[in-house]
Amino acid sequence: MALTGIAIYKMLAQTNCKECGYPTCLAFAMKLAARQVELSACPYVSEEVKAQLDSAAAPPVRLVSVGPEGHSLEVGNETVVYRHEKTFVHQPGVFFRLRADLDDQAFAERLDAVADYHIERVGQTLGPDGVAIEADSAPADRFASLVGKAAGKDVALILMASDPAVMEAGLKAAGASRPLIYPADAANQEAMVALAKTYKAPLVLRGADGDLEALANLADEAVKQGLEDLVLDPGTRGWADSLSALTRLRRAAIKKNFRPLGYPAIAFAGEAGDGPEKEAMLASQFIDRYAGFIVLDNFEPAALYSLLTLRQNIYTDPQKPIQVTPGLYEIGEPKAESPVLVTTNFSLTYFSVAGEVEGAGRPAWLLVSDSEGMSVLTAWAAGKFDAEAIGKAVKNTGIADKISHKKIVIPGAVATISGELEEELSGWEILVGPREAIGIPSYLRYLASNN
Repeated sequence: MALTGIAIYKMLAQTNCKECGYPTCLAFAMKLAARQVELSACPYVSEEVKAQLDSAAAPPVRLVSVGPEGHSLEVGNETVVYRHEKTFVHQPGVFFRLRADLDDQAFAERLDAVADYHIERVGQTLGPDGVAIEADSAPADRFASLVGKAAGKDVALILMASDPAVMEAGLKAAGASRPLIYPADAANQEAMVALAKTYKAPLVLRGADGDLEALANLADEAVKQGLEDLVLDPGTRGWADSLSALTRLRRAAIKKNFRPLGYPAIAFAGEAGDGPEKEAMLASQFIDRYAGFIVLDNFEPAALYSLLTLRQNIYTDPQKPIQVTPGLYEIGEPKAESPVLVTTNFSLTYFSVAGEVEGAGRPAWLLVSDSEGMSVLTAWAAGKFDAEAIGKAVKNTGIADKISHKKIVIPGAVATISGELEEELSGWEILVGPREAIGIPSYLRYLASNN
């Protein structure tokens, strides 16, 4: 039974020290009861009280870790239903299914394609998280052989086999890679739970047709058997039924604090049977609501890029945008006569501008003003990217000592601040650049032809 805020408050030190970030211990207790803060934020909690508050402090969705050391994927620990309430914490893992009926060459090629796929976006490396190896009707030795090949790739694994004997062969071949075991249902749960405990691997419990009551019963039984690292498959495969089931799972865990459903969920985007395009669309629904593991059947790099970008955007803290360090950046070994462009420190803005400058093949100085991670127009509207802020950046970076001119290019979207900036930077010429980053190469060519 979850404790109320008042009950938790009575157990705290009641110093009102504010070190937790809240004005009073009562405010902290209320947040703790709502699963919106960690107990560790209070520095004065005794070990005895920690033990008593364990259930109240634990996130409503259990954290589950899959994959080898150094390449592990953590899913769960979510505390909100909607991202704007706080933030989503652990992004879902994207896996590609490899079936045992593939021949050795096809299996190796697809495994390599998944393991080697990486892209850079706003300073972060993105890629799929692993592969799901499905035994189908393959014998144990064939399944073990394929698992062994995948285990050597340092990717997270999902092992899919209903036969406990086949699954155990795969677990032995997986070694220390800590795979996710799939599936356990009413027919094989006892044997699968025993394997999960022996090999210290998390286990997926598979329901049927979105019956969450039956799924909760499976979870209760697994916990009674001593297994706590669980993942839930509600058994739905379509659009509407999956959305309903996954939403009800999240709400039951967070809004109702219903522990038997307080685990990450797994979804199979390829089993809707509508082809690669619909599979990617369904996967995007799962990223948004509320899968922890997403299994795809079709490896399409273009679709994967869009899914990884969507995942990155949704799992960025809305209160703490991805940002780069403000300062002066050199793009392409600029010289004293090279132009100076100014922008904000929102990562997407910075990398868009820097990429276009680099692609233009014309060296430049890029002055990044501290906008608290906001884009150009957002920062301007909030008063974080104005003449005073840009003038401060110019003075703090010492750009005037590195160039032989006094010209600075501001984004075209904030052309209205050019007059104020001329007053702020006496003696400087304020040039208005393009509104969009894509116009930077042609603008730099224009500057070069007129100098």
